Amino acid sequence: MARINTNVPSLIAQNNLKRSDSDLQVRLQRLSTGLRINRGADDPAGLIVSERLRSEMRGLGTAIENSERASSVISTAEGYLAEVADLLNSIKSLIVKSANDGGVSKEEVEANQLEIDSAIESITRISNTASFAGLQLLNGSLGYITSGVTSSEVTGLDIKGVQFGTDADVAVAIEVVQSAQTGTLFLSGNTAGAAGALLSSVTLEIAGPLGVQSLTFVSGTALSAVAAGVNLVRDTTGVSAYLADPTDQTSGLLFSSKAYGSDAFVSVRRIGQGGDFFETYDGQGGVAKSRDEGQDVRAIINGAVATGDGTSVSLNTPALSLSVDLSESFATAITGTPSTFHITGGGANFQLGPSVDATQQIGVGIHSIAATRIGGTDIDDVRYFLDSLKSGQTNSILADRESQASSVLDTAITEIAVLRGRLGAFERNTLTTNMNALSIGLENITSSESKIRDADFAAETAKLTRAQILQQAGTSVLATSNTTSQNVLRLLQ
Repeated sequence: MARINTNVPSLIAQNNLKRSDSDLQVRLQRLSTGLRINRGADDPAGLIVSERLRSEMRGLGTAIENSERASSVISTAEGYLAEVADLLNSIKSLIVKSANDGGVSKEEVEANQLEIDSAIESITRISNTASFAGLQLLNGSLGYITSGVTSSEVTGLDIKGVQFGTDADVAVAIEVVQSAQTGTLFLSGNTAGAAGALLSSVTLEIAGPLGVQSLTFVSGTALSAVAAGVNLVRDTTGVSAYLADPTDQTSGLLFSSKAYGSDAFVSVRRIGQGGDFFETYDGQGGVAKSRDEGQDVRAIINGAVATGDGTSVSLNTPALSLSVDLSESFATAITGTPSTFHITGGGANFQLGPSVDATQQIGVGIHSIAATRIGGTDIDDVRYFLDSLKSGQTNSILADRESQASSVLDTAITEIAVLRGRLGAFERNTLTTNMNALSIGLENITSSESKIRDADFAAETAKLTRAQILQQAGTSVLATSNTTSQNVLRLLQ
């Protein structure tokens, strides 16, 4: 080759040297940053995927932190509730002690009442002061807000969780489709030879949810007198009796359990000699039987079948979880007209997933545990709460209402225990498992993102060595190619 204006070998050497320099810069950048993808040109598709994975990683990390914070909140609330449970148990001891009229003086009862007052005030104080980082836990701030509740149909309401989604409020419709019933037996009052009275002497065993008693009646006893005798022991049997028509002795006698539901029953049977005429039925003109059980109310709540227990119903779905105490009149009648109300807000909404949507959020309601809000019990058609046990109130032990006070207190103890159990189950079965699942997801997604974006140092080191050698070789070849044109000078000698 004898041309000198154009040095093609030099151009070739320059071009390859540039490639070697560029490859060397890439290797040095990757080794210095530890990343295979430093800009979009390195791997456009890989950059898109890795950025999405990074976004998911941030969301998962924050979701884990949210779950840990939620667990701390729930644990703190449960700790306060444990102290409330201890106070309620101490009140229980004082009430039982005061019921021992034969061995406790009036002064001791008064002292016990002072202790009860102090414990009740402490429960309300805990309700007002329990907090976590400024967030009130037990004063009702985390409870749900309702509107339109009809007190003549709904006597008690505990909303445990609601998913609002994008809705401002949630409408709730409760329709009774199976009435609550007591256990009931019927004794005819048209016995031949003794209308409205017992034909002969008879001994009856009266059994109910509370216990068993036996009563003996002589021949000719009016059915109204039999009812009076049964009612004298109803506090120990849970069974009451009354005439089917209060103005007519021959209308028949009804034996009924005091409570509603499948756990309530009435059993009336003849024992011993005599009373061959005595026979009870499941209703007027019904089938002869000596035992009858009650029936739980059944209701449809927002299209879902709710679980009934006496006159109470409960529903537990991802969208709505609540317990409702129905009034006796509403629970025992099938009208076809639902009771409706709205849940307008409130509750504690926990974000437990990496994306902000309803499927990754859980609402939890914690109602107030003040003495005026727990222990709701219906006694003689009046609903009483724990504060009714204080001095000067209806169910104080100074008013000789130990039995009623004990009923209210037992309800409060159960209510707090159920709330603690519900929060504990939420912490253990929801929050803990959620953190475990999110941690596994974060681990796998981080590994996937690393494979796409992080540099492989072993491969990059080998490529760096290759690029260095090529650079050195290219520099040497370029120097050689630049001198080859000088050989043409020999032709001029």
